[in-house]
Amino acid sequence: MSGEWFTASAPGKFVVLGEHSVVYGKPAVVLATDRRITCSVRRSRRNTLNGDYLDFSRQPHFNYLTRDMNHCLDFLTVSEIPSGSGMGSSAALSAALALAIRSERGEFPTELFLVEEAYGAELHAQGNGSPMDASACVHGGGIAINVDDGGKELWTISRNNRTWKVTDIDVPKLSFVIGNTGIKAPTGPQVDKVRRYMNRNGFAADIIDEMGDVTMEGYDALRKGDCERLGRLMTHDHKLLSILGVSCKELNTLVNASLPYSYGAKLTGSGGGGCMVALTDRPEKVAEIIESRGGTPYIIRSGSEGVRMEAGVAKGTPMEIPMTR
Repeated sequence: MSGEWFTASAPGKFVVLGEHSVVYGKPAVVLATDRRITCSVRRSRRNTLNGDYLDFSRQPHFNYLTRDMNHCLDFLTVSEIPSGSGMGSSAALSAALALAIRSERGEFPTELFLVEEAYGAELHAQGNGSPMDASACVHGGGIAINVDDGGKELWTISRNNRTWKVTDIDVPKLSFVIGNTGIKAPTGPQVDKVRRYMNRNGFAADIIDEMGDVTMEGYDALRKGDCERLGRLMTHDHKLLSILGVSCKELNTLVNASLPYSYGAKLTGSGGGGCMVALTDRPEKVAEIIESRGGTPYIIRSGSEGVRMEAGVAKGTPMEIPMTR
């Protein structure tokens, strides 16, 4: 007989500054979105996902998060976050699943435990990556990576001789508009593109260093609520990312169209497609412009809560979760 439902949700995320350069130990600034993924679980006679049989061998996130489970579960997943867009759908799914699964077992996991679980699920599915997305989706609000300024340290995570220090950011109330190009571009090839550029051209290393400096200045501007300075730095960062070859004409179109109505704009995530983000006090106008240029806009307010338990059962359009073969 099926048991009681346990429901949790987690926010998506977007990178304000520091994508790609964070791979080389530079700082990054990441904010949680107010768009969420919600997951419900209950004990069952067989494993199902949104009403269909769940083959764990083809769902690595679920496989990892239930690795020590000795009973079957029904899973329901509902998402407000487009997959493959650089908005953290994978990390949000993993964080919400981890909390729901552990709650069904009568446990009360800490944030650090949930980050380790969500990050582990992403590594199991993707093979590499940093705990940046998992940290943002679990903690919510804003986080900084590899910033040492005496802020509140949340946790330090090490994998394969790499270490990430994650600190909390007290984020002021800001409005952003994310524009989705609709082009799905996996992270791995974009990271490899930058790595190849770094290996053959010393100029790329100078760009990475400059991006690190821009991120630190932007971190200071964000904490002080200086939108004009933060916007200028975002736009400059987009130019640096373009030099590294990770932008595309669709991203550039949305960035350039939004700039007259924004403090600044840039691609967010690994690039090659996916999304851009604009910092603006005219979000409705920027959303209108992005839509007119063929993008899908999402108005985002800062300060979203991290992973949390929810009442009831996940309701809405089931999340499309790609299967591995």
